[in-house]
Formats: sequence, structure tokens, C-alpha cells
Amino acid sequence: MNIKSLLLGSAAALIAVSGARAADAVVVAEPEPAEYVKICDVYGAGYFYIPGTETCLRIGGYVRYDIGVGDHGTNDGVNNVLDHMGDGSHDTYYKQARFALKTWTGQETELGTLKTYTETRFNFGNNTGDYTDPDGAGPLTASTDWQGHNKTTSLNFAWIQLGGLRVGKDESAFDTFIGYAGNVIQDTIVPYGGFDTNVIQYYFDAGNGFSAVVSLEEGYGAYSIDSYVPHVVGGVKWTQGWGAITGVVAYDSNYEEVSGKVRLDVNVSNELSLFIMGGYGADNNIGDSPTTGFAGGRAMYKQWGGNWAVWGGGTYKFNEKTSFNAQVSYDDWKNLGIAANIAYDVVPGFTVTAEVDYQNVGSDDLAKGWFGADKKSNVGGLLRFQRSF
Repeated sequence: MNIKSLLLGSAAALIAVSGARAADAVVVAEPEPAEYVKICDVYGAGYFYIPGTETCLRIGGYVRYDIGVGDHGTNDGVNNVLDHMGDGSHDTYYKQARFALKTWTGQETELGTLKTYTETRFNFGNNTGDYTDPDGAGPLTASTDWQGHNKTTSLNFAWIQLGGLRVGKDESAFDTFIGYAGNVIQDTIVPYGGFDTNVIQYYFDAGNGFSAVVSLEEGYGAYSIDSYVPHVVGGVKWTQGWGAITGVVAYDSNYEEVSGKVRLDVNVSNELSLFIMGGYGADNNIGDSPTTGFAGGRAMYKQWGGNWAVWGGGTYKFNEKTSFNAQVSYDDWKNLGIAANIAYDVVPGFTVTAEVDYQNVGSDDLAKGWFGADKKSNVGGLLRFQRSF
């Protein structure tokens, strides 16, 4: 009896131990908690926190398709190219597709807001082109610029800003601080300043609508600084509910010349906004060759013809989807530009714009005009499709 009880007890103990081990074998470890992307609404819509950091990131950009017709853009006509049959020239479209990728970041620090902005553009399309007779003996040689091809990839913006201090690749404060010349596509028929440049800038916000900027700039291309002395831009602005008054002054270190612009913006009503901007610059020492894109008398900032120029225009919103935009420009060399368009938001983020442009530019004087060309009138049009995100 004792032996039987002992055997039964031993068997029960073995079963209990086996059951415990079997239970232990199927225990599953608790999963780590998932780390989801969190929305950051400090800097506006579209930002989210980069996981594991306090940095907010926004990714955006646009896809654009342009179709251009007519002569606007050059004194010789933008669309004249060699006919494939070899019996003259014909007109063709100017077309360009673009993908622009933009990023923004923001983070609060003990020294203020730390921000960055980048924009990179990728382009495919055709440029203006014409047939030429290099030595006068024939045959005619066709430019290939009119053929569709992958064009430039450009870094348009790449700057860092901490508080009021900004460094990196930007557009000149001579244009950005005072504002671009209207909401038309071709806003530089009469140019109002150079754009691309590396900068060291400081922005001041004095409150009550007053702000200011000081910018040390490198320039671009033939307008790049040729010594350790930078180009310098300074500006002041007063902004109120009715609009704004802005002034900027620029020192071109290459030519040791000063240029300036003043601007008045007026919000006439919820539907109508108007602006007028005037520029003046000395050109006594300015003598850029036509290889820079213009004849003599133009520099990094004073790119209009002669000493003075004026730009004016505005926007009228018919409704939430449709707006009319216009700009008129004129300078001391009697160059005239007129641009007008209708922009329609088909759905949120998708806009179609139809624009008509007129220019009367050039001069019989090689020192005055674009490449010294004779005065000529051109008309062109542009249809733009743009999806922004």
C-alpha cells in the first residue's frame, strides 16, 4: 500500500512539473509599444514630428506644366525654328514640365526658433531656338534648344535660420523683402533685380507692424562679387491691415553703385488689392557686356534700363476659385511690359492659369536695349497647370 501510494504521488508530481514547463514554453513576450508619427501644429498645417526628436518637418512642392505660344521673350521671336523639310522656319510651342520638391523644418530652442527651408527643381522641356547661318555661306544650322530635353536641376533655396539670423542659398532681399512684381507669370518683362545668391541676413521685428532686414549677398553669374566685399541690401517695412509701405536699398560692390526701390501695397477691399513700385539706380560705372544677358548699364540690382523704372498692378478675386491678375512695367529706356492672367482653382491644390503678355523692348543704340536689338513689339501667351501639395 505504501509502495502504491509512493508511485502514485511520484507520477502526480511528474505530471505537475511537466504541465508547468509546457505552460512556460508558450508564453509570448509583450510587444514594444508602437511609436506613431505625431502632428505638429506649431508652425502651421502639414508639419509632423520627426520620430525621436523635437524637430517638426513638412514636405511639399508642386508639379507644373507650361504651354507657351507667340513671340514674347525675345526680340527675334521665341518660337522660330528650322523646318524639318528644310524649306524655311515654322512656329512651335514652348513647353516645360517641372517637379519642385520643398522641405521645411522648425524647432524651438533657447535662442529662438530654428528653421530650415529647401527647394529643388527638376525641369524637362524646350527653350527658344532659331536657325542660323554662321558664316553667311550656308547651309542653315538649326539650334537644338527648341527640342524637348531634360533641362536644369537647380537648388533654388537652402537656408538655415535661428531667430532673426539666416544663412545659405536664398533670393536677394532686394526682391523678397519688398515683394515680387505682382501675381503674373511673366513679371520680369522689365526686370526689377537679380535673384539667386548666397546670403547672411538678419531680420528685425520691432512690433507694431515695423520690420527691417540687413543682407550680405554674393550674387550670381557675372554679378558675383569679385572681392571680399559683399553686396549689401537693407530694407524697412511698415505693415498694417490696409496694406504696407516698403523700401530697400542695395549696394553693388563690383561697381560701387547704389540702387533702391519703394513700394506701396493697398488692400482696397476683400476682393481687390493693388501695388505700385518704383526703382532708381545710378549706372555711371556699370558696363556689363551683352554676354550677361543684357547690354551695358545693368548690374546685380539695377537690372532695368536706364536710371528709373516703375511697376504697378493688382489682383481682383471674383470668388473663392477665380482671380484676375495684371501688371504694367516701364523703364527709362522706354521698355514696356504688360501681363494679365486669369487663375482658376479647379479643385483645392490644382490651379489653371491662362496669361497673355506684351512687350516692347530694344533700342537702336547698342548701349541701350537687350543685346542691342532694334525696338520691337512681341505678344505671347502661356497656359499653366499646377498641382501644389
